Amino acid sequence: MSMVPELTENQQQIVAEFRKKVSDCLTDNEVHDDYFLLRWLRARKWDMDAAEKMLRNAMKNRISINIDSLDKWEAPEVLRKYLPYGVVGYDKEGSPIIVCPFYQFDIYGMLHCVTRFDFIRYVVKILEGVMKQGFEKSKTHGPKARQVVVIFDVADFNMTQYAWRPAVELVMAMIKEYEQNYPEILKMCYIINAPKVFHFAFNFVKKLLDEYTMSKISITKYGSDKWKESAFTHIDPDILPKAFGGNLVENGDERCPSKVVWGGKIPKELYVEQKDDDDKSFIEAIVNKGNKLKLEFDVGTKKPTEEDKLLSWDFRTIDHDIKFGIYSVDNATGEKRSEVPLTKVYSNEMNEVGFITTRPNTKYTVVFDNSGSYLRSKKLRYWVSLISENDDMLTLQSQVGQTELVPADDN
Repeated sequence: MSMVPELTENQQQIVAEFRKKVSDCLTDNEVHDDYFLLRWLRARKWDMDAAEKMLRNAMKNRISINIDSLDKWEAPEVLRKYLPYGVVGYDKEGSPIIVCPFYQFDIYGMLHCVTRFDFIRYVVKILEGVMKQGFEKSKTHGPKARQVVVIFDVADFNMTQYAWRPAVELVMAMIKEYEQNYPEILKMCYIINAPKVFHFAFNFVKKLLDEYTMSKISITKYGSDKWKESAFTHIDPDILPKAFGGNLVENGDERCPSKVVWGGKIPKELYVEQKDDDDKSFIEAIVNKGNKLKLEFDVGTKKPTEEDKLLSWDFRTIDHDIKFGIYSVDNATGEKRSEVPLTKVYSNEMNEVGFITTRPNTKYTVVFDNSGSYLRSKKLRYWVSLISENDDMLTLQSQVGQTELVPADDN
């Protein structure tokens, strides 16, 4: 069965040329087929150079967050028990169906239990698993199975939680993750039971979504069944829990809890106090107004039996935000890359925690940037370290190579 929709002769030539341009980063001949390449070309309106840049950045992102190891990663229990979602089956073309009782998501509680980085990793892990299911279905159902159907129930949407800055940051980060790294995978998104306050909030979100994504989103007001007219043309109501407008009931329970995690208010006793780990060697520094703090790490040649090195960070600022980013320079070629784009982070409100996978024979520079502040110096407490993939992060000592306070420059 062909995985590629009907294309014009010119489009076929573009796909073939595009494959040649990006062949060095296509690692799986089965997954990285012509349909895969089409996603990036369509996302950039057939601009080959823009599509190549988008694809290469996405491939680099996969390496940075170590996606290949996600299957082995045991996510924090609070994510598994309180992130509301469920994969309930497939539509008539084999596309996976995700349902989300979004109004049951306690984002305030969640961000007091896990880091933003772990939250994003867990959502990516879910999405990667769903895409694998769709890929398998596409072998018998065709390429439409490699798209995803999503139903969000936003009844009782609480705007108060999403006025909190860390919550806004998380939503923005998730939208960015989706738009930049998973183009053209949305088949349809039904947002149901939307109160007026949700429409107000969505007006801000939709500015971040491209035209294709917006064209696949349907929003219906609270109590309306109008969405079913479209949805049930491709979704069998018998596989959809009754709580989501379908017919499926599980032992008298319309919510079908074996298929859907319903989330809910997270007990405060599960909150994790944001404090320094005793086994991490935290360093305190003052980043003066107009200056930057740079930390350099040299990754040498990788031995055959050696694990990949991760560059990991955990930091907090006192009272004020700061810009944070990481760039690298290849020791052999001199090629410079942005590994983590320099971005303002509100680390005065919550610890900023994360890691990237490094490459051998490369120097990495971690930047805490206060060059945009002309009035305030920033007090910083940080732990940044090169660790092995299998190291226990709680027993590591800091391995900062060279620390340098520098005036503001272009880096």
